[in-house]
Amino acid sequence: MLDGYMRKLIDGPLDLVGRQLAKTGVSANAVTLAGLVLGLFAALFIAIGNLQAGLWLLLISRVADGLDGAVARATHKTDFGGFWDIVADFFFYGAIPVAFVVLDPANNAIAGALLLMSFYFNGGTFLGYAILAEKHKLSTAQRGAKSLYFSTGLLEGTETIAFFVALCIWPQHFAIMAYLFAAACFYTATSRIWLAYQEFAKR
Repeated sequence: MLDGYMRKLIDGPLDLVGRQLAKTGVSANAVTLAGLVLGLFAALFIAIGNLQAGLWLLLISRVADGLDGAVARATHKTDFGGFWDIVADFFFYGAIPVAFVVLDPANNAIAGALLLMSFYFNGGTFLGYAILAEKHKLSTAQRGAKSLYFSTGLLEGTETIAFFVALCIWPQHFAIMAYLFAAACFYTATSRIWLAYQEFAKR
């Protein structure tokens, strides 16, 4: 829901840094890999109970996730780059809930499992919509220039990162926050199914 607004705020600074990185020869795919590695280390630190380090690594990894697109725009975008970016994002988004389950399995396991199921459902509708949008030559730039069609929804990247930050700050409330966020994910996915029906059912 907030990604379109955030893009207006962050694209300028990201593009500036991205151009400088591109001049050094750093590739967009390498930045994506760096962001993923940092995100996985964030999950590791969360799992062992170092929430502060996990939070900082999480935030830095998301900066890298924004920078890979900026580097690509400063050099050249590729289909593989878009594919690699979404794969790395999904890996990261799954790793953080798992880390909180490992941190406190007795209290977090069921809520974490439901949260992961909602991510799976929501991700499926997102990718399915993107496939149909490509088939029907739809395009949008509301969330910046993307390799895939980014359909709208109640929850997007900005909300998910804010949720992960909240989990790091208040880990004792993981279960209730996970249940609430999972419910919002299910709503987002269901809304996207309805949107897909309206857009594609009669085509």
